[in-house]
Amino acid sequence: MTVSGRGSLQPLVLSLLMVMSSVSGCLSGAVGDGSVDGEVTYPSIWDRHTLEWQTNGTMSYLLEPGPHTALEVQEAFIEVDTSEVWDVGPDQSTVHLSYWLPSNTLEGETVPVIAVVSPYFSYGQPGDESTQTNVVSAGRGEFIYQNFVPHGYAFAQVSVFGTELSTGCFDYRGLGEGLGIHSAVEWLGSQEWSNGNVGLYGKSYEGATQWEAAAMGSEYLRTIVPVSGTTALHPLLYKNGSAEARSQIMHMNYFSSTVDYNEDDLDNVCPDIAEGLFAGPVTYIAGEMDPYMQNYYDDRSHIDKAFENWNGSIYWVQGMQDWNVDPHQVFGGPAGVNWYQEYIDAGFEVRGMLGQWGHHYPDQVTSHDGISSGNGLEARGNMTRWDWAQDLFEWFEYYLKGIGPKPGLTAQIQRSDGEWRVEETWPPQDVQWLDVSMGDCTNLGNNWVGGAPVIGGVSEVVVECPPFEEDVHISGLVRLHLLASAVYDGGQVFVEMQDSSTGTRIGHATMDIRYHEGGNEPTGVIPGETVTMMMEFQGIDHLLPEGTGIKLVMTTSGKDYLAPACGAVCPVHVHIIDDSVMSLPVIDRDGSNVLITHQRE
Repeated sequence: MTVSGRGSLQPLVLSLLMVMSSVSGCLSGAVGDGSVDGEVTYPSIWDRHTLEWQTNGTMSYLLEPGPHTALEVQEAFIEVDTSEVWDVGPDQSTVHLSYWLPSNTLEGETVPVIAVVSPYFSYGQPGDESTQTNVVSAGRGEFIYQNFVPHGYAFAQVSVFGTELSTGCFDYRGLGEGLGIHSAVEWLGSQEWSNGNVGLYGKSYEGATQWEAAAMGSEYLRTIVPVSGTTALHPLLYKNGSAEARSQIMHMNYFSSTVDYNEDDLDNVCPDIAEGLFAGPVTYIAGEMDPYMQNYYDDRSHIDKAFENWNGSIYWVQGMQDWNVDPHQVFGGPAGVNWYQEYIDAGFEVRGMLGQWGHHYPDQVTSHDGISSGNGLEARGNMTRWDWAQDLFEWFEYYLKGIGPKPGLTAQIQRSDGEWRVEETWPPQDVQWLDVSMGDCTNLGNNWVGGAPVIGGVSEVVVECPPFEEDVHISGLVRLHLLASAVYDGGQVFVEMQDSSTGTRIGHATMDIRYHEGGNEPTGVIPGETVTMMMEFQGIDHLLPEGTGIKLVMTTSGKDYLAPACGAVCPVHVHIIDDSVMSLPVIDRDGSNVLITHQRE
């Protein structure tokens, strides 16, 4: 449910104000009962680069500090009936959270809540743990605490089951964990000091917990802001059958860092721990013979459940060079579903900020400094969004307080050379497909990916395509329909796309040949049979200048993906012929939607 922000104005006046807002960014705000609360104005996003922003810290700040102070931290322990979520485990479990109220609640005002839900409170080996929930956490909680509590927001830090002082099983992104998160959201939304509107914020696992909450469909959950947040576990760890290295240890690695290694840990150990131990190796080795583990992954797929059960708004933030939580968690996820567009088409109110950073927040300036060439460095000079706090403030004001103009439901996308644009959506819907036949490209000497090592390294295929006669702006999910055959029921092709002039990495795709039709369901392959590997690259927004071509380097693995389980006995023969086609989503822009951002001098 979203707040309309619509007052009792006459249609003519309202129309006039809407026209004015498109120019000035101003519109009458409304409070929850629909009454007009006076005019609320914000600088237009197009003018933000002309303003003075605080850039001497490690994060962004609002243009204007709020008038309120934070009261002393309070804590809550919420009892949850968990008798139905675990076959073996406690019937009753406790969610622990800490929260800070703004000083205006002392006057009886009700306020919205922004919460971070995490396994990372008291996380780590004994003696080296992170802070508890009752300490404002550096790097995530402090951003909300310093910017939003002074503007009349409550802030909460919630520990998931089996972590910090929350009891019960550590149910890594499972149904039990979702129930605990849901209980916390319900509690925060129903307190006497709460206005009933809860928003969630955070990156990575703390983005996953937002999707877990949305999957439960709480009426109090008005908006989520997942920053490179995991939407489903299986596509996080596997892409068209290709397995990331961490897929083998993910569940147990978290469990070993959340327990205290004493008798208090006994209620944290549940059967899903054993499932998590075996899920990675079984899926990696067995592939299509993995029906047992399907339930494990289905329980940990949240974005599809949120799509059915929830009706809030989403501010989607994603690092386009994030190889921890890859962009296909948003674009081209399970079975090729573009969830970003699916949510828009279903009527959800969605905004996006898609930068060329890695696994970072938009304003995480020190982390932005660590990126490398081909992984965001070329965009670094225009990367950090010092207006992020203000941008998010305008979002929360509207969706949690019903104040101010409705934020533009657009996608801010950064191109790999650093240029920002504002698009209606991403990938853009007006792309033109430019087909490049592999028969027109030059194979630099080999047709086998994988197999026995050759002199100087593993066997690889290098294909160089002719330069383009004009600028080519790639924007979306590049397709490579590659004809190939295997000598075994298995084998893998990892493709890195490079600028043929400089060798700079542009993007990548990966596929186990058993999954040649794409998605999570293998169809198998008969040795010697030619199939079309329907590969899809991670999201790319890149300008190829006139006179530049594309080079494709094909190996058995790359980035953080494992080599195929069958090893050297399963090379893949790729056919660099006319019927193997690379399709580029291309757009033409006149510069009118270029967004200038403020950067440090």
